[in-house]
Amino acid sequence: MTQLNLLCLPYSGASAMVYSRWRRQLPSWLHLQPVELPGRGSRYAEPLHTDLRELARQLAQELRPALNSPYALFGHSLGALLACELAHALRALGCPEPLALFASGTAAPTLRSEYDRGFAEPKTDAQLIEQLRTLNGTSEEVLANQELMSLTLPILRADFLLCGGYRPLQRPLLNCPVHVLGGKADRATGEQLIGWSKETHGSFSVDMLAGGHFFIHEHEARVLSLIKGHLEVQRRRHLQPAAMVV
Repeated sequence: MTQLNLLCLPYSGASAMVYSRWRRQLPSWLHLQPVELPGRGSRYAEPLHTDLRELARQLAQELRPALNSPYALFGHSLGALLACELAHALRALGCPEPLALFASGTAAPTLRSEYDRGFAEPKTDAQLIEQLRTLNGTSEEVLANQELMSLTLPILRADFLLCGGYRPLQRPLLNCPVHVLGGKADRATGEQLIGWSKETHGSFSVDMLAGGHFFIHEHEARVLSLIKGHLEVQRRRHLQPAAMVV
């Protein structure tokens, strides 16, 4: 295996471009592939989804033809939940599992009842703006920009419904390693993060970083170091059989 694809799923309200900076900081063997969701970025004209499993199935169908080399999945917040569902949807299509699943900044699928409280019903613009304010990831200047908010809020509203309407299923666990990242000042509790261990038969780890919900940007270098470290282990493991051939 010479190259590994890292498929990255965005958080609520964001496009795949939030990961574009990572390209310059990853080694040549790790190919960054941000996954754009319908209704945003280059897919802005497409309808937004409010059913997370349906979205995962659509993405799996779209990504399947290109998965001819080993891959890993990374998602932050909503993206972590979607990455997990995508792993299951790809497996249902007969694709190999990811070499690793990175779940960042959110509660485990089985521990979401409290975490997603209030997200099942559509929020008003004022409620959405207040939610953005509490997450400390959006400047007041941006929040006051009506034109920008008119583009962002419908996406954010649909994304909150993706989380609020999600319910875990009884199904075979994944077999790949699951690595969880959390912010020490984020609202996801230690118990909610450790709950991700129930999603796999494989190995499991939790790394806590300084910062709030958007620690992946505040401490980008540390996040990328952790991702590279875990995937380097998988890369060596999958290269070893070829290296032993005489």
